[in-house]
Amino acid sequence: MGLMRKRKVGILGATGSVGQRFVQLLDGHPWFELGALFASERSAGKRYKEVAKWFLPSEMPAEAAEMVVKSLDDVGTSENEDLSIMFSALPGEIASEVEKRCARAGCAVSSNVAVHRMEKDVPLVIPEINADHLALIEEQKSRRGWDGFIITNPNCSTIVMALSLKPLMRYGIKAVHVSTMQAVSGAGYAGLPSMAILDNVIPFIGREEEKMESEPLKILGTLEGNEIRNAPFTVCASCHRVPVIDGHTMAIWANFAESVSADEIKEAFKNFTSDIKTPFAPEKPIIVREEQDRPQPKLDRDAGNGMSVSVGRIRAGRMENEIKYIVQGHNTIRGASGASILNAEVLVERGYI
Repeated sequence: MGLMRKRKVGILGATGSVGQRFVQLLDGHPWFELGALFASERSAGKRYKEVAKWFLPSEMPAEAAEMVVKSLDDVGTSENEDLSIMFSALPGEIASEVEKRCARAGCAVSSNVAVHRMEKDVPLVIPEINADHLALIEEQKSRRGWDGFIITNPNCSTIVMALSLKPLMRYGIKAVHVSTMQAVSGAGYAGLPSMAILDNVIPFIGREEEKMESEPLKILGTLEGNEIRNAPFTVCASCHRVPVIDGHTMAIWANFAESVSADEIKEAFKNFTSDIKTPFAPEKPIIVREEQDRPQPKLDRDAGNGMSVSVGRIRAGRMENEIKYIVQGHNTIRGASGASILNAEVLVERGYI
């Protein structure tokens, strides 16, 4: 893209676990420059290093450390009009109002939050799958009378699963069953007491199964006029929290309309490519592991700088026309902050910002 001036970006909910990952990943980004950090009233007016209990293994970026955190009440005011993109990592209950305020003020919001994902005029995007759904932006702006807009990335588990399903769509998916083994970082730093998860598996994650059963159908659906027609199959999910720090692993059973071999599915994974070539786009969105005991979160979560998903154990199932496999991805990079950043890069590349 030649020498492009860096666009100033803000982070909503900058002190939390996903907010911290945004701060880390945006440090030194070739297209984006950190312009403002927003958090709750108790953090506002203090330097980021004073209020963010930093828990990522790398050092807190020096530039962010010295920034004075702004109040969420300042979002959408004239003093922040130089921010062209806002990344949202807010808790759902306050995200809706703040994100809408941003969009009304003319800002592009790239949100990691669930609250607007299933609204008809809000693009729910994984760029390697459905970048064409960004066309809903114009519909959203005209329908709501906004100068800006909101786009979202999916739930962390949905992203990993949907990426693996995309190359299999040509074989006519009829039904998908998925059992997840999800990392504790998905619950936030203080989300689970260690006494609850060590030596344990928790077979419930609030609203997670509902998201996994609805979001992929929108993402893998087709844009027809001003709306999305959902993909024509069902997803049945069972979600579980396991004592892993980062990296969600899933066992998937996919049923197809007609007979398909494990070798054909493996080739479909291997041949899956994307025309997205922005800084955060992985060279290979899907990496096939041939070893019989891979993928594993400890060994595979950082593939493609945390932006690739890894598949393995591709084999025939017991049901008719069924293939089963394991897929694994980094939940706070590919599944959260990295996904929002990739979406924002595609907005810039395609001229929406």
